[in-house]
Amino acid sequence: MPVSTALDALPRPPCADLLGWEVVDARPADGWIRIRFEGRPEFRNPAGFIQGGLLAAMLDDTMGPAMFVHSEGRLFPPTIDMHVSFLAPARVGPLFGEGQVVQAGKSIAFLEARLMDADGVVVARATASARLVPATQMLGVAV
Repeated sequence: MPVSTALDALPRPPCADLLGWEVVDARPADGWIRIRFEGRPEFRNPAGFIQGGLLAAMLDDTMGPAMFVHSEGRLFPPTIDMHVSFLAPARVGPLFGEGQVVQAGKSIAFLEARLMDADGVVVARATASARLVPATQMLGVAV
């Protein structure tokens, strides 16, 4: 059964549908989240693996939600910069992102994530810094 988080109050964006995004588990107080994605056949590059830009999008859509749930929906974390390391080919099928808030200040957060296949093999990892913006300012709604 999916875990309830501050993300539940947001409308589902089209990119979440595209990536097959689903919260599997979260520990908001710890700044940790686990997201399931679907590596679709149409995401394959010429070599037959999931294209790296889509893996980066999955990592980004893991780290941001980790910060959002950690702030209980009060802060939206637009990415300032992101570094991605591709460690193994990602095949079509389920992929799991685990995101962690490393440190959150008043206006900047440092985040990290890893993306694994169904066997637990880490296919990519990322670090990012994000600006912390009040959700009401960024989203125009109270969360």
